[in-house]
Amino acid sequence: MTLECKTKLEKYLRNAKPWFDNLSINETGNQGIDSVANHFHEMAASYYSDARHFFEKKEYTNSLAALEYAEGWLDAGCALGIFEKKN
Repeated sequence: MTLECKTKLEKYLRNAKPWFDNLSINETGNQGIDSVANHFHEMAASYYSDARHFFEKKEYTNSLAALEYAEGWLDAGCALGIFEKKN
């Protein structure tokens, strides 16, 4: 992977971090929905952690793939209304 790609990936990881720092789960009181929300959050956080791990090991392609999965889980959670980004 080129230095340019590595630099962009580093920026993407840095920009994704606030999502995890400022994300809240909308508690509904519905056990099923809250369980899904927790699962989505766990999956997004796990993939983000994997992305950081792969980046540190210089496995940039795997890092980018994991980051994209993390963002997909976040986007889906926001679309379903189970996540909210705190200001």
